[in-house]
Amino acid sequence: MNATTAPPGRLGSVGNYAWMAVGLLWICAFLNSSDRSLIVGVMPAIREEFHLSNTQLALPTTIFFWVYAGAVFLTSRFGDKLARSQVITWGLVFWSLATGLVSLSTGFAMLIGTRALVAVGEATYYPSATALISDWHSNRTRGRALSLHQTGVFAGALAGSLVAGVIADHMGWRASFMIFGGAGVVFSMLLFRLLRDAPGRDAERAAKTADEPLGVVFRIKPALFLCAVFFLGTAASNGLTIWAPTFVHDRFHTDLTHSALTGAVPINLAGVVSVPLGGLLADWLAARTAIGRFYALAIGLGAAGVLLVPLAFAGSVWTVSLVLLTSSLGKGLFDGCIYAAMHDVVPAQARSTAVGVMTMCGFVGAGLAPLFVAQVGDILGMAMAITMLAALYFVGVAILLSTRGETRKAIIPHEHVGVPA
Repeated sequence: MNATTAPPGRLGSVGNYAWMAVGLLWICAFLNSSDRSLIVGVMPAIREEFHLSNTQLALPTTIFFWVYAGAVFLTSRFGDKLARSQVITWGLVFWSLATGLVSLSTGFAMLIGTRALVAVGEATYYPSATALISDWHSNRTRGRALSLHQTGVFAGALAGSLVAGVIADHMGWRASFMIFGGAGVVFSMLLFRLLRDAPGRDAERAAKTADEPLGVVFRIKPALFLCAVFFLGTAASNGLTIWAPTFVHDRFHTDLTHSALTGAVPINLAGVVSVPLGGLLADWLAARTAIGRFYALAIGLGAAGVLLVPLAFAGSVWTVSLVLLTSSLGKGLFDGCIYAAMHDVVPAQARSTAVGVMTMCGFVGAGLAPLFVAQVGDILGMAMAITMLAALYFVGVAILLSTRGETRKAIIPHEHVGVPA
Protein backbone atom coordinates (compact mmCIF):
# COMPACT_ATOMS: atom_id res chain seq x y z
CA MET A 1 0.00 0.00 0.00
CA ASN A 2 1.25 3.46 -0.84
CA ALA A 3 0.43 6.92 0.50
CA THR A 4 -2.83 7.18 -1.41
CA THR A 5 -4.21 3.82 -0.28
CA ALA A 6 -2.90 3.05 3.19
CA PRO A 7 -4.80 4.45 6.17
CA PRO A 8 -2.42 6.09 8.66
CA GLY A 9 -1.30 3.54 11.22
CA ARG A 10 -2.30 5.66 14.19
CA LEU A 11 -5.94 5.53 13.12
CA GLY A 12 -6.24 1.92 14.20
CA SER A 13 -7.67 -1.06 12.34
CA VAL A 14 -8.80 -1.10 8.74
CA GLY A 15 -12.36 -1.65 9.97
CA ASN A 16 -12.23 1.47 12.11
CA TYR A 17 -10.82 3.48 9.23
CA ALA A 18 -13.68 2.32 7.01
CA TRP A 19 -16.09 4.18 9.30
CA MET A 20 -13.72 7.11 9.72
CA ALA A 21 -13.74 7.46 5.93
CA VAL A 22 -17.53 7.69 6.06
CA GLY A 23 -17.20 10.45 8.67
CA LEU A 24 -14.74 12.43 6.55
CA LEU A 25 -16.91 12.04 3.48
CA TRP A 26 -20.02 13.02 5.49
CA ILE A 27 -18.45 16.42 6.15
CA CYS A 28 -17.49 16.68 2.49
CA ALA A 29 -21.06 15.79 1.44
CA PHE A 30 -22.34 18.40 3.90
CA LEU A 31 -20.18 21.08 2.29
CA ASN A 32 -21.07 19.90 -1.22
CA SER A 33 -24.79 20.14 -0.53
CA SER A 34 -24.68 23.35 1.52
CA ASP A 35 -22.71 25.22 -1.17
CA ARG A 36 -25.26 24.04 -3.74
CA SER A 37 -28.21 25.08 -1.55
CA LEU A 38 -27.08 28.55 -0.46
CA ILE A 39 -28.95 30.12 -3.35
CA VAL A 40 -32.25 28.52 -2.23
CA GLY A 41 -32.36 30.61 0.94
CA VAL A 42 -31.66 33.91 -0.82
CA MET A 43 -33.67 33.65 -4.04
CA PRO A 44 -36.08 36.48 -3.10
CA ALA A 45 -33.12 38.79 -2.37
CA ILE A 46 -31.50 37.94 -5.72
CA ARG A 47 -34.82 38.45 -7.51
CA GLU A 48 -35.13 41.90 -5.97
CA GLU A 49 -31.54 43.00 -6.67
CA PHE A 50 -31.48 41.88 -10.29
CA HIS A 51 -35.21 42.56 -11.02
CA LEU A 52 -36.01 39.02 -12.20
CA SER A 53 -39.19 37.17 -13.10
CA ASN A 54 -39.78 33.74 -11.55
CA THR A 55 -38.62 32.02 -14.73
CA GLN A 56 -35.41 34.08 -14.75
CA LEU A 57 -34.96 33.36 -11.06
CA ALA A 58 -35.02 29.64 -11.82
CA LEU A 59 -32.26 29.93 -14.44
CA PRO A 60 -29.19 29.92 -12.12
CA THR A 61 -30.41 26.69 -10.55
CA THR A 62 -31.43 25.12 -13.84
CA ILE A 63 -28.12 25.94 -15.49
CA PHE A 64 -26.26 24.73 -12.39
CA PHE A 65 -27.88 21.31 -12.64
CA TRP A 66 -27.45 21.03 -16.39
CA VAL A 67 -23.77 21.94 -16.18
CA TYR A 68 -23.43 19.45 -13.33
CA ALA A 69 -25.13 16.78 -15.43
CA GLY A 70 -22.70 17.26 -18.30
CA ALA A 71 -19.65 17.49 -16.07
CA VAL A 72 -20.48 14.46 -13.94
CA PHE A 73 -20.63 12.26 -17.03
CA LEU A 74 -16.95 13.06 -17.53
CA THR A 75 -15.70 13.36 -13.95
CA SER A 76 -17.27 10.06 -12.87
CA ARG A 77 -14.76 8.34 -15.12
CA PHE A 78 -11.96 9.81 -12.99
CA GLY A 79 -13.21 7.81 -10.01
CA ASP A 80 -12.73 4.53 -11.89
CA LYS A 81 -9.37 5.49 -13.42
CA LEU A 82 -7.61 7.59 -10.72
CA ALA A 83 -7.23 7.59 -6.95
CA ARG A 84 -10.75 8.32 -5.72
CA SER A 85 -9.52 10.12 -2.61
CA GLN A 86 -7.54 12.59 -4.71
CA VAL A 87 -10.44 13.23 -7.10
CA ILE A 88 -12.65 14.04 -4.10
CA THR A 89 -10.20 16.34 -2.35
CA TRP A 90 -9.13 18.38 -5.36
CA GLY A 91 -12.77 18.68 -6.36
CA LEU A 92 -13.54 20.13 -2.92
CA VAL A 93 -10.86 22.78 -3.38
CA PHE A 94 -12.22 23.75 -6.80
CA TRP A 95 -15.88 24.08 -5.87
CA SER A 96 -15.10 25.89 -2.59
CA LEU A 97 -13.10 28.56 -4.43
CA ALA A 98 -15.88 28.84 -7.01
CA THR A 99 -18.46 29.25 -4.22
CA GLY A 100 -16.47 32.17 -2.88
CA LEU A 101 -16.46 33.72 -6.36
CA VAL A 102 -20.27 33.78 -6.39
CA SER A 103 -20.13 36.51 -3.74
CA LEU A 104 -18.34 38.78 -6.22
CA SER A 105 -21.14 38.64 -8.80
CA THR A 106 -21.93 42.12 -10.09
CA GLY A 107 -24.67 41.07 -12.50
CA PHE A 108 -27.07 38.25 -13.30
CA ALA A 109 -24.84 36.79 -16.04
CA MET A 110 -21.86 36.63 -13.67
CA LEU A 111 -24.02 34.94 -11.05
CA ILE A 112 -24.96 32.24 -13.55
CA GLY A 113 -21.32 31.84 -14.65
CA THR A 114 -19.92 31.45 -11.15
CA ARG A 115 -22.65 29.00 -10.21
CA ALA A 116 -21.75 26.98 -13.30
CA LEU A 117 -18.15 26.78 -12.01
CA VAL A 118 -19.45 25.49 -8.68
CA ALA A 119 -21.35 22.82 -10.60
CA VAL A 120 -18.22 21.66 -12.44
CA GLY A 121 -16.34 21.29 -9.17
CA GLU A 122 -19.16 19.56 -7.31
CA ALA A 123 -19.56 17.06 -10.14
CA THR A 124 -16.29 15.43 -9.10
CA TYR A 125 -17.65 14.38 -5.73
CA TYR A 126 -20.57 11.98 -5.56
CA PRO A 127 -19.58 9.20 -7.99
CA SER A 128 -16.11 8.89 -6.46
CA ALA A 129 -17.36 9.25 -2.88
CA THR A 130 -20.02 6.55 -3.09
CA ALA A 131 -17.60 4.22 -4.89
CA LEU A 132 -14.94 4.87 -2.23
CA ILE A 133 -17.39 4.00 0.54
CA SER A 134 -18.30 0.78 -1.24
CA ASP A 135 -14.57 0.00 -1.58
CA TRP A 136 -14.13 0.26 2.18
CA HIS A 137 -17.32 -1.59 3.15
CA SER A 138 -18.48 -5.11 2.46
CA ASN A 139 -22.07 -5.95 1.53
CA ARG A 140 -22.80 -6.40 5.25
CA THR A 141 -22.27 -2.72 6.08
CA ARG A 142 -22.41 -1.00 2.69
CA GLY A 143 -26.07 -0.02 2.82
CA ARG A 144 -25.76 1.56 6.26
CA ALA A 145 -22.53 3.33 5.34
CA LEU A 146 -23.98 4.83 2.14
CA SER A 147 -27.21 5.91 3.84
CA LEU A 148 -25.29 7.49 6.73
CA HIS A 149 -23.19 9.40 4.21
CA GLN A 150 -26.36 10.51 2.43
CA THR A 151 -27.61 12.25 5.59
CA GLY A 152 -24.78 14.74 5.05
CA VAL A 153 -26.49 15.86 1.84
CA PHE A 154 -29.70 16.73 3.67
CA ALA A 155 -27.92 18.27 6.64
CA GLY A 156 -25.90 20.42 4.24
CA ALA A 157 -28.97 21.48 2.28
CA LEU A 158 -30.72 22.37 5.52
CA ALA A 159 -27.77 24.36 6.83
CA GLY A 160 -27.05 26.02 3.49
CA SER A 161 -30.55 27.31 2.84
CA LEU A 162 -31.28 28.25 6.47
CA VAL A 163 -27.93 29.87 7.29
CA ALA A 164 -27.92 31.72 3.97
CA GLY A 165 -31.32 33.20 4.80
CA VAL A 166 -30.23 34.26 8.28
CA ILE A 167 -26.96 35.77 7.02
CA ALA A 168 -28.77 37.54 4.17
CA ASP A 169 -31.18 39.21 6.60
CA HIS A 170 -28.20 40.65 8.51
CA MET A 171 -25.22 40.88 6.14
CA GLY A 172 -26.61 40.59 2.60
CA TRP A 173 -26.94 37.52 0.40
CA ARG A 174 -23.29 37.48 -0.77
CA ALA A 175 -21.73 36.87 2.66
CA SER A 176 -22.81 33.24 3.00
CA PHE A 177 -21.06 32.26 -0.25
CA MET A 178 -17.77 33.65 1.02
CA ILE A 179 -18.11 31.99 4.44
CA PHE A 180 -19.02 28.53 3.16
CA GLY A 181 -16.41 28.67 0.39
CA GLY A 182 -13.71 29.46 2.94
CA ALA A 183 -14.83 26.58 5.17
CA GLY A 184 -14.42 24.14 2.28
CA VAL A 185 -10.86 25.25 1.55
CA VAL A 186 -9.93 24.83 5.22
CA PHE A 187 -11.46 21.34 5.42
CA SER A 188 -9.66 20.24 2.25
CA MET A 189 -6.34 20.57 4.11
CA LEU A 190 -7.50 17.91 6.58
CA LEU A 191 -8.87 15.73 3.80
CA PHE A 192 -5.53 15.73 1.95
CA ARG A 193 -3.93 14.34 5.08
CA LEU A 194 -6.48 11.73 6.15
CA LEU A 195 -8.59 10.47 3.22
CA ARG A 196 -7.22 7.32 1.57
CA ASP A 197 -8.26 4.81 -1.08
CA ALA A 198 -9.06 1.30 0.09
CA PRO A 199 -6.36 -1.39 -0.11
CA GLY A 200 -6.25 -2.99 -3.54
CA ARG A 201 -7.37 0.07 -5.50
CA ASP A 202 -3.95 0.47 -7.19
CA ALA A 203 -4.12 -3.12 -8.42
CA GLU A 204 -7.71 -2.63 -9.57
CA ARG A 205 -6.78 0.43 -11.63
CA ALA A 206 -3.73 -1.27 -13.06
CA ALA A 207 -5.60 -4.42 -14.06
CA LYS A 208 -6.20 -4.58 -17.79
CA THR A 209 -9.77 -5.40 -18.69
CA ALA A 210 -11.61 -5.64 -21.97
CA ASP A 211 -14.62 -3.97 -20.39
CA GLU A 212 -14.75 -0.19 -20.45
CA PRO A 213 -16.79 0.95 -17.38
CA LEU A 214 -19.28 2.91 -19.50
CA GLY A 215 -19.92 -0.12 -21.67
CA VAL A 216 -20.47 -2.26 -18.58
CA VAL A 217 -23.10 0.15 -17.28
CA PHE A 218 -24.97 0.41 -20.58
CA ARG A 219 -25.23 -3.39 -20.84
CA ILE A 220 -27.02 -3.67 -17.50
CA LYS A 221 -30.71 -2.94 -18.03
CA PRO A 222 -31.62 -2.46 -14.34
CA ALA A 223 -28.86 0.15 -14.08
CA LEU A 224 -30.56 2.05 -16.91
CA PHE A 225 -33.94 1.62 -15.22
CA LEU A 226 -32.46 3.16 -12.09
CA CYS A 227 -31.19 6.09 -14.14
CA ALA A 228 -34.74 6.72 -15.37
CA VAL A 229 -36.18 6.42 -11.85
CA PHE A 230 -33.49 8.75 -10.48
CA PHE A 231 -34.35 11.27 -13.21
CA LEU A 232 -37.99 11.28 -12.11
CA GLY A 233 -37.36 11.26 -8.36
CA THR A 234 -34.69 13.94 -8.46
CA ALA A 235 -36.76 16.17 -10.74
CA ALA A 236 -39.73 16.01 -8.38
CA SER A 237 -37.76 16.53 -5.19
CA ASN A 238 -35.65 19.34 -6.63
CA GLY A 239 -38.65 21.22 -7.96
CA LEU A 240 -40.08 21.02 -4.46
CA THR A 241 -36.84 21.94 -2.68
CA ILE A 242 -35.95 24.89 -4.89
CA TRP A 243 -39.34 26.58 -4.82
CA ALA A 244 -40.69 25.74 -1.34
CA PRO A 245 -39.00 28.62 0.56
CA THR A 246 -39.93 31.17 -2.12
CA PHE A 247 -43.49 29.78 -2.21
CA VAL A 248 -43.79 30.30 1.55
CA HIS A 249 -42.20 33.77 1.29
CA ASP A 250 -44.58 34.93 -1.44
CA ARG A 251 -47.78 33.32 -0.17
CA PHE A 252 -47.45 34.11 3.53
CA HIS A 253 -45.21 37.24 3.32
CA THR A 254 -42.46 35.94 5.61
CA ASP A 255 -38.88 37.20 5.78
CA LEU A 256 -36.02 35.10 4.40
CA THR A 257 -35.21 33.49 7.75
CA HIS A 258 -38.76 32.31 8.35
CA SER A 259 -39.33 31.23 4.77
CA ALA A 260 -36.25 29.01 5.10
CA LEU A 261 -37.40 27.69 8.48
CA THR A 262 -40.82 26.70 7.21
CA GLY A 263 -40.01 25.92 3.58
CA ALA A 264 -36.52 24.39 3.57
CA VAL A 265 -35.96 22.99 7.07
CA PRO A 266 -38.85 20.45 7.00
CA ILE A 267 -37.63 18.97 3.71
CA ASN A 268 -34.05 18.53 4.80
CA LEU A 269 -34.79 17.58 8.39
CA ALA A 270 -36.97 14.79 7.04
CA GLY A 271 -34.07 13.60 4.90
CA VAL A 272 -31.66 13.54 7.85
CA VAL A 273 -34.14 11.38 9.79
CA SER A 274 -35.42 9.05 7.08
CA VAL A 275 -32.33 8.40 4.94
CA PRO A 276 -30.73 6.13 7.60
CA LEU A 277 -34.10 4.40 7.98
CA GLY A 278 -34.11 3.87 4.22
CA GLY A 279 -30.73 2.17 4.47
CA LEU A 280 -31.93 -0.07 7.30
CA LEU A 281 -35.19 -0.90 5.49
CA ALA A 282 -33.30 -1.70 2.30
CA ASP A 283 -30.79 -3.96 4.10
CA TRP A 284 -33.65 -5.72 5.94
CA LEU A 285 -35.55 -6.34 2.70
CA ALA A 286 -32.36 -7.33 0.86
CA ALA A 287 -31.77 -10.05 3.45
CA ARG A 288 -35.16 -11.51 2.50
CA THR A 289 -35.23 -11.06 -1.26
CA ALA A 290 -32.53 -10.33 -3.81
CA ILE A 291 -34.35 -7.21 -5.02
CA GLY A 292 -35.20 -5.94 -1.54
CA ARG A 293 -33.47 -2.62 -2.06
CA PHE A 294 -35.56 -2.01 -5.17
CA TYR A 295 -38.75 -2.63 -3.18
CA ALA A 296 -37.49 -0.08 -0.65
CA LEU A 297 -37.06 2.43 -3.47
CA ALA A 298 -40.66 1.88 -4.58
CA ILE A 299 -41.99 2.25 -1.03
CA GLY A 300 -40.15 5.54 -0.57
CA LEU A 301 -41.25 7.08 -3.88
CA GLY A 302 -44.85 5.94 -3.43
CA ALA A 303 -45.05 7.51 0.02
CA ALA A 304 -43.45 10.74 -1.22
CA GLY A 305 -46.03 11.07 -4.00
CA VAL A 306 -49.10 10.30 -1.90
CA LEU A 307 -48.05 12.65 0.89
CA LEU A 308 -47.28 15.53 -1.49
CA VAL A 309 -50.81 15.70 -2.92
CA PRO A 310 -52.34 17.60 0.08
CA LEU A 311 -50.08 20.60 -0.67
CA ALA A 312 -52.66 21.82 -3.19
CA PHE A 313 -55.11 22.32 -0.31
CA ALA A 314 -52.77 23.59 2.41
CA GLY A 315 -53.90 26.98 3.71
CA SER A 316 -51.35 27.88 6.40
CA VAL A 317 -47.60 28.00 6.88
CA TRP A 318 -47.68 25.10 9.31
CA THR A 319 -49.87 22.95 7.06
CA VAL A 320 -47.45 23.53 4.19
CA SER A 321 -44.53 22.62 6.47
CA LEU A 322 -46.27 19.41 7.54
CA VAL A 323 -46.83 18.36 3.93
CA LEU A 324 -43.21 19.12 3.05
CA LEU A 325 -42.03 17.13 6.06
CA THR A 326 -44.12 14.01 5.48
CA SER A 327 -43.55 13.84 1.72
CA SER A 328 -39.81 14.28 2.23
CA LEU A 329 -39.75 11.47 4.78
CA GLY A 330 -40.83 9.16 1.95
CA LYS A 331 -38.27 10.59 -0.47
CA GLY A 332 -35.59 10.09 2.20
CA LEU A 333 -36.32 6.35 2.26
CA PHE A 334 -35.60 6.33 -1.47
CA ASP A 335 -32.40 8.35 -1.11
CA GLY A 336 -31.18 6.04 1.64
CA CYS A 337 -30.85 3.07 -0.68
CA ILE A 338 -30.56 4.32 -4.27
CA TYR A 339 -26.76 4.06 -4.42
CA ALA A 340 -26.65 0.67 -2.71
CA ALA A 341 -29.27 -0.53 -5.21
CA MET A 342 -27.10 0.60 -8.12
CA HIS A 343 -24.11 -1.16 -6.58
CA ASP A 344 -26.22 -4.33 -6.32
CA VAL A 345 -26.32 -4.62 -10.10
CA VAL A 346 -23.04 -2.96 -11.19
CA PRO A 347 -19.61 -4.52 -10.49
CA ALA A 348 -17.01 -2.64 -8.43
CA GLN A 349 -14.83 -1.53 -11.34
CA ALA A 350 -17.70 0.45 -12.93
CA ARG A 351 -19.48 1.84 -9.86
CA SER A 352 -18.20 5.41 -10.09
CA THR A 353 -19.17 5.57 -13.74
CA ALA A 354 -22.59 4.05 -12.98
CA VAL A 355 -23.31 6.64 -10.30
CA GLY A 356 -22.05 9.34 -12.66
CA VAL A 357 -24.45 8.31 -15.42
CA MET A 358 -27.32 8.06 -12.92
CA THR A 359 -26.46 11.45 -11.44
CA MET A 360 -26.28 12.98 -14.90
CA CYS A 361 -29.81 11.77 -15.62
CA GLY A 362 -31.06 12.96 -12.24
CA PHE A 363 -29.58 16.41 -12.60
CA VAL A 364 -31.03 16.88 -16.07
CA GLY A 365 -34.39 16.36 -14.38
CA ALA A 366 -33.35 18.59 -11.49
CA GLY A 367 -32.69 21.40 -13.94
CA LEU A 368 -36.00 20.97 -15.77
CA ALA A 369 -38.21 20.87 -12.69
CA PRO A 370 -37.65 24.46 -11.40
CA LEU A 371 -38.51 25.81 -14.87
CA PHE A 372 -41.61 23.61 -14.99
CA VAL A 373 -42.78 24.83 -11.61
CA ALA A 374 -42.15 28.47 -12.57
CA GLN A 375 -44.06 28.18 -15.85
CA VAL A 376 -47.01 26.18 -14.50
CA GLY A 377 -47.06 28.29 -11.34
CA ASP A 378 -47.67 31.43 -13.40
CA ILE A 379 -50.77 29.76 -14.88
CA LEU A 380 -52.23 27.53 -12.16
CA GLY A 381 -50.53 28.86 -9.03
CA MET A 382 -47.38 27.71 -7.29
CA ALA A 383 -49.16 25.27 -4.95
CA MET A 384 -50.72 23.34 -7.84
CA ALA A 385 -47.48 23.38 -9.83
CA ILE A 386 -45.51 21.86 -6.95
CA THR A 387 -48.27 19.31 -6.23
CA MET A 388 -48.17 18.08 -9.83
CA LEU A 389 -44.62 16.86 -9.21
CA ALA A 390 -46.15 13.91 -7.32
CA ALA A 391 -46.94 12.33 -10.70
CA LEU A 392 -43.22 11.88 -11.33
CA TYR A 393 -42.89 9.85 -8.14
CA PHE A 394 -45.74 7.59 -9.23
CA VAL A 395 -44.17 6.93 -12.65
CA GLY A 396 -40.92 5.98 -10.88
CA VAL A 397 -42.79 3.43 -8.75
CA ALA A 398 -44.37 1.95 -11.89
CA ILE A 399 -40.95 1.49 -13.52
CA LEU A 400 -39.47 -0.21 -10.44
CA LEU A 401 -42.35 -2.66 -10.06
CA SER A 402 -42.74 -3.47 -13.74
CA THR A 403 -39.04 -4.37 -14.17
CA ARG A 404 -38.70 -6.69 -11.15
CA GLY A 405 -37.92 -9.78 -13.22
CA GLU A 406 -35.13 -8.12 -15.20
CA THR A 407 -33.65 -6.70 -12.01
CA ARG A 408 -33.65 -10.05 -10.22
CA LYS A 409 -31.55 -11.55 -13.02
CA ALA A 410 -28.95 -8.78 -12.79
CA ILE A 411 -28.31 -8.85 -9.03
CA ILE A 412 -24.64 -9.53 -8.29
CA PRO A 413 -24.22 -12.31 -5.68
CA HIS A 414 -23.23 -10.98 -2.26
CA GLU A 415 -19.52 -10.39 -2.34
CA HIS A 416 -16.83 -9.03 -0.10
CA VAL A 417 -14.94 -6.89 -2.55
CA GLY A 418 -14.83 -4.10 -0.03
CA VAL A 419 -12.87 -4.16 3.22
CA PRO A 420 -14.81 -5.95 5.96
CA ALA A 421 -15.91 -3.55 8.65
